[in-house]
Amino acid sequence: MWFDEQMITTDVVAAKDLAFDGVLALYTAVEWTAYTDDPQSLRQALEGSSTLVAAHDDQLLVGLARVISDGSSICYLQDILVLPSHRRAGVGRALAQRALAEYPHVRQKVLITDDEPQQRAFYEALGYTRSDEFQAGPIRAFLRFD
Repeated sequence: MWFDEQMITTDVVAAKDLAFDGVLALYTAVEWTAYTDDPQSLRQALEGSSTLVAAHDDQLLVGLARVISDGSSICYLQDILVLPSHRRAGVGRALAQRALAEYPHVRQKVLITDDEPQQRAFYEALGYTRSDEFQAGPIRAFLRFD
């Protein structure tokens, strides 16, 4: 799928079809060291994902979205990252929309992210609501990091 005049493509891909050095470079560029400190774990995470969507500018991997889902009741937008040089150009929105297009029948679409103002604005523009502002009733998120 093509979007905008920059000729950036977004496509659903298999983990085995991604050049892993490009994936590591992308995660390094956005400083997600929890992934880059353990490349084998990152490789397993990619392989265990339900959906991967890659954004390429020519041959350069400039973005990636990763979804984990049971395919029926819930999908979790685990990762969405864009090279700093390609931010604010619609790449993140295109990645999220393409990834979530695989789950139109799934009612719960969830994500957990840092508390940065830019992220809040981005995810709200995609239709997400903060859990403490959810109008349909009170909900809670419980997290455990080991």
